[in-house]
Amino acid sequence: MNLKHFKPYFRWVILTFTLVFIAHTLYRHWREVLTLEVNAQAGAVLAIALGVTLLAHIWSGWVWGWVIQLFGQSINPVWIISTYLKTNLAKYLPGNIWHFVSRIRAIQNQGASTGIAVMGVVLEPVLMAAAALILATLSRPTQLMLPLIALVGVLVGIHPRILNPVMGVLSRNKFTAIGSAPDAAPDAAPDAEDRDTEAVQAAVPKNETAQETGAIVKAAPATDATLNTYPLLPLFGEIIFVLGRSLGFILVVYALMPAVSFPYFQVIGQFSLAWLMGLIIPGAPGGLGVFEATALALMTPTIPTAVVIGSVAIYRLISTLAEVLGAAMVGLDGLWNRRVDSA
Repeated sequence: MNLKHFKPYFRWVILTFTLVFIAHTLYRHWREVLTLEVNAQAGAVLAIALGVTLLAHIWSGWVWGWVIQLFGQSINPVWIISTYLKTNLAKYLPGNIWHFVSRIRAIQNQGASTGIAVMGVVLEPVLMAAAALILATLSRPTQLMLPLIALVGVLVGIHPRILNPVMGVLSRNKFTAIGSAPDAAPDAAPDAEDRDTEAVQAAVPKNETAQETGAIVKAAPATDATLNTYPLLPLFGEIIFVLGRSLGFILVVYALMPAVSFPYFQVIGQFSLAWLMGLIIPGAPGGLGVFEATALALMTPTIPTAVVIGSVAIYRLISTLAEVLGAAMVGLDGLWNRRVDSA
């Protein structure tokens, strides 16, 4: 029996469970949530949290360039960050893969092979997950044995000898089919997924060339799409990214209860694990629901439940707003450049 047929139902089960859990928690603590206040000082802290989260997204785009460089590609940092930011919002579309599709297409349009494009895109969330797991394990210094085992497992798991076969399996999923779509038979009847793919492709500029953007100087053949070095620098970059996201969340918590101290390092670990669950568990697009439910389950012993509810809700808004601002900045920059070129 093919398990792929059960995947949509599994996704709906997870989404239903998380929404019921969140609704039940909110029902029990809605009175405490109503007592939360956001004054001028809290508003200033939330504005800083928005800026920190936006910087984390920009940094993540830069780190993605490091990931692609592992496969022998020369990358223009400005182009790669712009591409990352303007495709970020596509992850909220049904399917939770369209930001990957857009990035694969963008890299291919600059002359890279399908193998390089797919592997460069798929490796990034793998390193993100490893970084989040490292922070989650290191945040529990009183329980050294289990964190050390998990940490060693992560560091061994991203070694090229182990990671290359795993990446090969991941790259043989629908991303490869999408990346090879131009080679398909022209008389093939498009299904619903093909139509969705075409809609996403329309958002990727097709008239840009490698010479115009300087994005990718040379293209490696698909056979070169293997990892030859340990991805230490991108892993370190992803750790900084998750730390930046954690700092944004901590600022939100601080805005809601500035007079109460809480274990910051422990919250970083809890946030990292909740963010990791939202990344890897197939729930709603963008990890909606999964992150919130996991954060509520992990943080309520550390932070008052009402504050956790308010924090995850506000942080979700801030995170989405930061992604919108990032995409808007890229759009405005492109508009300005076109006006300057036409002047």
